[in-house]
Amino acid sequence: MAHKICKFYKKIYLLSKKIPKRDRFGIFLKIESISIEIMFLILEATFETRSNKITFLNKARINIEILKRFFTISSKLKIVSDKAYFNVEIDLQEISKMINGWIKYLKMGNTA
Repeated sequence: MAHKICKFYKKIYLLSKKIPKRDRFGIFLKIESISIEIMFLILEATFETRSNKITFLNKARINIEILKRFFTISSKLKIVSDKAYFNVEIDLQEISKMINGWIKYLKMGNTA
């Protein structure tokens, strides 16, 4: 999971070079910031006790949904290409599924 989110951030970082300066220091700066926050939350969850992991994972899940909205806006404003948008969206869906699976696993373990 941590590896996937690090690869995702690398993709965001490389994409930022293609963004116009005005947008790079506007909406895309926020996108990059949220991506870093997700990376922190996933790494923190990795090292937390089982009972505390869900808090960090829920925050990461919310941030992923926010990122999806920012990328949708960026695509509609033509800040990012359609190809970049779909590429990032696929990654965000995959990361979201992984986090949801992790949360489900942790909740099952707590009810058993």
